Amino acid sequence: MKKDSTFKPAWWLNNRHLQTMAAKVIRVKQTIETITETVELPDGDFIDIAWTEVPNEAPDKPIVMVLHGLEGSINSHYAKGMMNAIKAKGWIGMLMHFRGCSGRPNRQAHSYHSGDTWDVHYCTELLKQRYPNHQKAILGFSLGGNVLSQFLAQDNSAPFACAAVICAPLHLESCSARINQGFSKVYQKYLVDMLKDSTEEKIDLQLMTHIDKPELKKIKTLEEFDQKITSVINGFESAEDYYQKASGIYVLDQIKHPTLIIHALDDPFLCHDAIEALELNNQNIHFEISKTGGHVGFIGGSNPFKPHFWLETRVLDFIQQHFDTSS
Repeated sequence: MKKDSTFKPAWWLNNRHLQTMAAKVIRVKQTIETITETVELPDGDFIDIAWTEVPNEAPDKPIVMVLHGLEGSINSHYAKGMMNAIKAKGWIGMLMHFRGCSGRPNRQAHSYHSGDTWDVHYCTELLKQRYPNHQKAILGFSLGGNVLSQFLAQDNSAPFACAAVICAPLHLESCSARINQGFSKVYQKYLVDMLKDSTEEKIDLQLMTHIDKPELKKIKTLEEFDQKITSVINGFESAEDYYQKASGIYVLDQIKHPTLIIHALDDPFLCHDAIEALELNNQNIHFEISKTGGHVGFIGGSNPFKPHFWLETRVLDFIQQHFDTSS
């Protein structure tokens, strides 16, 4: 089900780039107190989880699992904002860092990517085993949103009351092309530089031998990075093969959980043609499309000194509708 979003942008943030960049500036001093847990994985690697509190000490509080975006972390402005909003609701926030995103490199060449759901499956099983009586929901930003769409299509029995996919590159090939156009190249350079820094660490640790630093430095676009790095270390034939197999848009009809998808048509990170042409036959999907909002922006309100971060309100309201409030 697709429908128009209720989001109204702040009058003082009236274009895609202001919406995209403002939250990071506005919330530069924002903090979040978390407890870090390192989870050892069966393949010998690890991931770090950030908790707003220990669930064992709060048996009645729902748990909301958060997946960050490309090269994001608990320190990303949108992650801190959402985790603080979850805590303010009286719930427990749990942010799963993708491999290598918690401030230290992972132990293997294998990396996270837009279609890699293995670690999400593993953490979900941990939640089921450790906290069977806690109500649970899950949400993902950007790349994490695409990963979440793949995960939900794969596991219809996952113990989540509902899910939310926020500003996700659901059609990877067109999004990779879009971010290589116009002013969006600025965002691309920012992302590619972070990816190259992470890859350089793996080269130094001799975890990656198929490419050297001089060749790595020549990479300028996301498509080049996915062709020379992502696809190679994760078992894809090419960037095109990766985009085809990992894009969430092809599996939306398989999702059985109530799922809110939020998309802005002015998002400078994404291509919108595939979204506008999408025909959804899945009543579990609540696909809300806004004309404005930028990438993980969606800042409203009439007072510049008191901006309203609409995403947090909309997503958590949706989750609350699907929690059993009588429990």
